[in-house]
Amino acid sequence: MRKILISVLAGVLIIGGSIFAAKYIINSKENRRPKPKKVVKTVFIDTVKNGLVPIIVSANGNLVAKNRVELYSEVQGIFRRGSKLFKTGEEYKAGQRLISIDASEYYANVQSAKSNLYNLITSIMPDLQLDYPEYFSKWQEYLANFDLEKTTPRLPEISSDKEKYFITGRGIFSSYYNVKNLEQRLAKYTIKAPFSGILTEALVTEGTLVRAGQKLGEFIKTDVYELEVAISKTYADFLEVGKEVSLTNLNKTQAYLGRVVRVNGRVEQASQTITAYIEVQGDNLKAGQYLEANLTAKSEKNAIQINRSLLIDNSQIYVVRDSILDLISVSPVYFTDKKVVLKDVPDGETIVSKPVAGAYAGMLVKVYGASNDEKSAE
Repeated sequence: MRKILISVLAGVLIIGGSIFAAKYIINSKENRRPKPKKVVKTVFIDTVKNGLVPIIVSANGNLVAKNRVELYSEVQGIFRRGSKLFKTGEEYKAGQRLISIDASEYYANVQSAKSNLYNLITSIMPDLQLDYPEYFSKWQEYLANFDLEKTTPRLPEISSDKEKYFITGRGIFSSYYNVKNLEQRLAKYTIKAPFSGILTEALVTEGTLVRAGQKLGEFIKTDVYELEVAISKTYADFLEVGKEVSLTNLNKTQAYLGRVVRVNGRVEQASQTITAYIEVQGDNLKAGQYLEANLTAKSEKNAIQINRSLLIDNSQIYVVRDSILDLISVSPVYFTDKKVVLKDVPDGETIVSKPVAGAYAGMLVKVYGASNDEKSAE
């Protein structure tokens, strides 16, 4: 019995000591977590001054040479080397030979037909001198000027029905027009540059068998280009032929001045856009080059322009009133990829000019960089 009492007493003492030690440890622990400090964010502001804001419609596209010729063959033969190699990048002057196709066999046929015409006219001269001596001299002069190595000259003008019936009955007219047809065909074995320019595509080489209807290449004039752009039909009324357009390259390092030369009269159904063609000139422009066009569509009165990132839910912006953020309703009238044009923003209102992370209405802020000259918000 005595041992049991001693064991119980020892247990109680141990438990009591443990509780006492635990409370001592808990009470002795210091709270080292610092109290949070209140952070007041700094905001940048601008003072609103409504004015005339030009609405710039941006579009882009690739340049195409205004004067461009696709070269096709209408005859068949072996491609022969000309004064220059038929290679991309070669420059040609107006009238210079671009393409030459071997026409030796066809040329012989033309000469044969011309010789037949000459012989035919020669054969009627005795009868013409006897029956119609008044017409003999002009036909004699025609034969004297007839040169087989040159283009067949035009037949003498017919003076009367008697002469017409006589010449027609001898088959001279049909023979003459047959020769002219062959000469026209012969001319197609050589293609000359219609203007001074550069070869941008070459699909045949020396010795190639060229077939009728085959595409041979492409030739362009390098002084004038056109930019095809698609504009929303909303601004169709502002697309006027002759209107000047500012153009820039992809890196914004070069600027050009273009002019609207044509406007398509049909709206593209899928995109609801209208195609406009802008003419531009420049020494360093190239076909296929990407350009961006900025077309001044109209100017919005009593408006401001700000960054799109400042617009909340497409209808509100932040303002600062007595160091407190507040939201006001606005009316967006035009969006670009980076900017938005707003109306219904009161003059003199202090608006936030740069986005504030975690902003909310009623937030306490500190103003920095307030505009002293009350310039319009951008």
